[in-house]
Amino acid sequence: MDHSILNGLNEMGITARYNLVIASDLQDLARRASEAMAAYIDLALDQKDRAQIALAGGSTPANAYSLVGEEHLPWDRVDVFLGDERWVDLNDEASNAYMLQKTLFASSSGAKAVFYPIQTVEMETPTLSAEAFAKVLTKTCIGEPPVFDLMVLGLGEDGHTASLFPGTRALQNQDSWVTVGTGKGLDRITLTAQVLSAARKVIFLVSGSSKQDALKRLLDPDESSSRTPARLVQPDSEILVIADQAASNGI
Repeated sequence: MDHSILNGLNEMGITARYNLVIASDLQDLARRASEAMAAYIDLALDQKDRAQIALAGGSTPANAYSLVGEEHLPWDRVDVFLGDERWVDLNDEASNAYMLQKTLFASSSGAKAVFYPIQTVEMETPTLSAEAFAKVLTKTCIGEPPVFDLMVLGLGEDGHTASLFPGTRALQNQDSWVTVGTGKGLDRITLTAQVLSAARKVIFLVSGSSKQDALKRLLDPDESSSRTPARLVQPDSEILVIADQAASNGI
């Protein structure tokens, strides 16, 4: 097991603290991510009646969600959200909600969680979807911006996280908790950087050799958040980064 603590100052002068945990392979990454998620959910439920968690889409976390869904946690006290969603039908295979149904909610334990999907094509426009989701957050989570107990994020090859893509207007949104992002030809609904950074605990899951450059840029204190939007995530607590050998090679 390989641990590294990386500290750095971003261009706004905010200290970002990263704890890099290197997993041997995808299976090991899923196991470590599941254990970490269960621990932080358990900790939150020790401190309050309900826990609010936001999860990432994509292929990397899917196995971790299947594993953590089998954990004997009081899932009926857990509110589950998505950090972002493609503006497609929730039964579309491209939907992050669809992926959660096939993983976390497929187990008898995880199925007890309360899920708050992002309304998408049933709304007239992506903007209305974003506004509706923001209202759900303010009713369910405490704080301004809303505070999640756990935020699980992915990292794209281009350095994006959630649906905050390089060079898009979503990066400059400082007036709302949810906004419309555009990436890979699709409209998306995404939490803004303020909400991502307000989480009590942030975990990045990174896998594959194609993510090597993006991971190095995430951990680089001199890297611009405009080129690597994942650098916009600046919580008060240390960020846990769980990466497999393929993604972390050379770090």
